[in-house]
Amino acid sequence: MAYTQEHSEWDSLLAEESASMYDLEHRLLDFSVRAIRLTRKIESSQAGTHIAKQLLRSATAPLANHGEAQAAESPRDFIHKLRISLKELRETERWIKLTKAVPLVDKPERLNELLDETDQLIRIFVTSIKTAESRASSR
Repeated sequence: MAYTQEHSEWDSLLAEESASMYDLEHRLLDFSVRAIRLTRKIESSQAGTHIAKQLLRSATAPLANHGEAQAAESPRDFIHKLRISLKELRETERWIKLTKAVPLVDKPERLNELLDETDQLIRIFVTSIKTAESRASSR
């Protein structure tokens, strides 16, 4: 028996975004790796441990939620998963800023590149959400 996949009305949206989503997946993977490495360098004080755990959770969540968005069951579900990723990225940005401000790492100026990537990812997700909402409402 041959397997055939049913196509939903929003498959075209996902197909159009697939190339950029693939690139985004790699950026999110790299971002998660960099965040994990950062958490290993945060001082092991009570505050450092708390922030490292929060940062680890929020910084790795967008990668997983992006994967869930790719398997979304509807346009609404797709947009919801993107919004969760955006929320986690915004939270991550605050944890990195706090880590830098305290500072909880040696050479906190090295966090500027990670903050820049966080900002770029936030902008990508904001734009993707707006595009997906626009396309979903025009159907």
